[in-house]
Amino acid sequence: MKILLDTCTFLWIITDAPELSERARSLFRDPSNDVYLSSVSVWEMMVKHSLGRLPLPEPPEGFIPAERERHGIEPLPLEEGAVLYLSRLPRFHNDPFDRMLICQAINHGMTILTPDKLIVQYPVATIW
Repeated sequence: MKILLDTCTFLWIITDAPELSERARSLFRDPSNDVYLSSVSVWEMMVKHSLGRLPLPEPPEGFIPAERERHGIEPLPLEEGAVLYLSRLPRFHNDPFDRMLICQAINHGMTILTPDKLIVQYPVATIW
């Protein structure tokens, strides 16, 4: 399975947080799954860190890629095809980061690993 991590899921994985469900933890650890972190999530973390809403133990420009690599998570760049899919999404909410993750997952045939109740309303595969 190709798994796209929601931003909160990535943060919970790298900190081994109790918020991470056992099912999510198991899917992440399963070597038969390919796990990705979107550049959109990196952008979201950079924005939130710069606003003081996401404390990190080190500067994000080094911390995020190092943690992604340490946990064997592949990067997923944002491509034009995913951006162009935005016009096809219903407007359940206005979070631009979530909406773009949804478009990427649909465009790449991925399942989003997320607890977000708003994301599961969209026509995209999700697991938690």
